[in-house]
Amino acid sequence: MASTPLVSSSVFFIITTILTIASTATIKMSLSPLPHRPSSDRHQILNNLATSSIAKTHRHKHHLDTKINTSSSVLKASILYSDYFGGYTISLGFGTPPQTLSFYIDMGSSLTWFPCCSDCQRTRFPTFNPKLSSSTKYLRCQDPKCSWLFGPDIASVCQQQDNCPKYSFEYDGSYNTNELLLLEENLVFPHKTFHDFLIGCSSKKPNFGFPTGVAGFGRGPESFPSQLGLTKFSYCLTSRQPLDNPNTNSTMWFETGSDSGDTKTPGLSYTSLYKNQIASKPHLQEFYYVKLRNIFVGNTRIKIPYRFLVPATDDKFGGTIVDLSASYTFMERTLFKLVTEEFEKQMGNYSRAVDYITWFNPCFYISPVDYKRINVPELIFQFEGGAKMKLPMANYFSFVEDDIACVIIYTDINGLLPVNSGPAIMLGNLQQQNYYIEFDLANNRLGFAKQICV
Repeated sequence: MASTPLVSSSVFFIITTILTIASTATIKMSLSPLPHRPSSDRHQILNNLATSSIAKTHRHKHHLDTKINTSSSVLKASILYSDYFGGYTISLGFGTPPQTLSFYIDMGSSLTWFPCCSDCQRTRFPTFNPKLSSSTKYLRCQDPKCSWLFGPDIASVCQQQDNCPKYSFEYDGSYNTNELLLLEENLVFPHKTFHDFLIGCSSKKPNFGFPTGVAGFGRGPESFPSQLGLTKFSYCLTSRQPLDNPNTNSTMWFETGSDSGDTKTPGLSYTSLYKNQIASKPHLQEFYYVKLRNIFVGNTRIKIPYRFLVPATDDKFGGTIVDLSASYTFMERTLFKLVTEEFEKQMGNYSRAVDYITWFNPCFYISPVDYKRINVPELIFQFEGGAKMKLPMANYFSFVEDDIACVIIYTDINGLLPVNSGPAIMLGNLQQQNYYIEFDLANNRLGFAKQICV
């Protein structure tokens, strides 16, 4: 059973930023309750995961010898998958001398923040202490970085105050409303320091099991990639199976100041990256969109309505995003039905587990000893330019009980949750494991290739 794929638990959050031109701006943050330990009931795990993933949406046999640039412009870091919330964390050092904290990598928001304290002797959780850093500076109102968050109209507010306005955090669940100060601080990597990095400072402690802060990898000017001046960032996600050993390190690379120009990484297939230019909601402009052209189940091409292939306005579904911070692949209900019905058709010789209630579908009665011999159709995503992502079976077909296996994609079943807009397809991190994924920001393209990630 050690080699049998198992679905792991995840609970994570969505950050939606609402900027108001006043002395205080507002960030609304919804945080799902976190268990004290992973549930042993895989059925409950799936329901918990899919419910929280929907909320966030509302916001290998062949080894590729990928030649990673190893020049001094490339920084390397370990990232860790957390079974508590289904995302990846990275340890970062801020301040002089550096204080190291754990940050959740969020590709749906741009602001990076951590908890601070006024009296750190009383805290029982990791926190940043500005008093211990000689490089802490409060963001000035006239600083151009203040307008990153508040827009050009901030100038009228700056006539009445010296420091950039505060944000307020509004948490659901166990959090209370709290103000967020904006700081400039040194971000310290081995052998390289980034000065005057804009970061938010919260006085609220994180929930149990949650990383200390959030590293915003979205597409805003205040994002982690933008402030570091990254030309590329990439990662290789190790398999997080089996269920009882999910906390496995993966690797992330950051490339700055590259002179490679339009040079592509050998062995990668590429497709273009896009922004959502027609939506007005800020969180829809944070995502990394790709132009999906076809989905294949086995040899059958799914006929996808065109409206789902392009980014949509605020009140509709449309477009495809690649998201490290989402556990599993989400599909709008119409697309989900087209894809899952084709799986049902091609796997008609296997007994359906129709009474098994889960967010994933379809499910089948499968003996674990027969897993490697069963005939599961390939799931293939084809993008603009012809690049194909042919998923290994372990990335989309997995056991959820000892004798029940499901296609691991999900949707908002029967409209149980109020999800009525956003990306039509969200490629989650399970589907990306054992792939080398490259976000070439300088050339606005996504590169990928199968690779055994170690």
